[in-house]
Amino acid sequence: MNSQASLMTISLPEQEKLIHKLQLFKIQGKDKRGCSILSVIGKLFPARIVSVEAVNKYLQEKIYPSLEQRQFSIVYLHTGVNRAENFPGIAALRSICDAMPENVKNHLNAVYFLHPSLQSRLFLALFGRLIFSGGVYWKMNYMTRLEFLWEHVKRKEIEIPEFVYDHEEELDDYRPMMDYGMEGDHPRVYVNSTVEPAISMYSMRCIA
Repeated sequence: MNSQASLMTISLPEQEKLIHKLQLFKIQGKDKRGCSILSVIGKLFPARIVSVEAVNKYLQEKIYPSLEQRQFSIVYLHTGVNRAENFPGIAALRSICDAMPENVKNHLNAVYFLHPSLQSRLFLALFGRLIFSGGVYWKMNYMTRLEFLWEHVKRKEIEIPEFVYDHEEELDDYRPMMDYGMEGDHPRVYVNSTVEPAISMYSMRCIA
């Protein structure tokens, strides 16, 4: 996320209100295993004005208490995310994951990553284990199309923004059939802990 100086024009409570208003994080419905769904809409994330502190505080107060006692899955919509506008940064992602309570992580069943870019897949294959702790990385699955998400999530149980459907139409026109489907995000690329400092130097464009 942006530096503290760039966030001084909006207070922490105001940032939390904005997160709530945009419904960036929303618990809704169940997947086909009966797990609750936490949807995360990446495109709506106001990375320029919201701090990681505000995100963690909002999650701790508004989201995690509802997930401590039940199995849940995360549906992350990466559609429309770009580095300049709505990507919080590698350090922020790691901080958010590290701040997730252990009892909540233990109840996480799966993470469905919808419409991943090639750059994000390559980056997470290399550095995902260093960013997502507590076994979160191994629960992640790439979903290149909505039709494959519906194999795991009940269609009527989750609201999907219109821009996601618009992107699906674009994929129908331009993406080859071989690129469709659901895939694990970890081709078992093992990275020695000595390369961890490389995360901060790796280009942000590799995940957006």
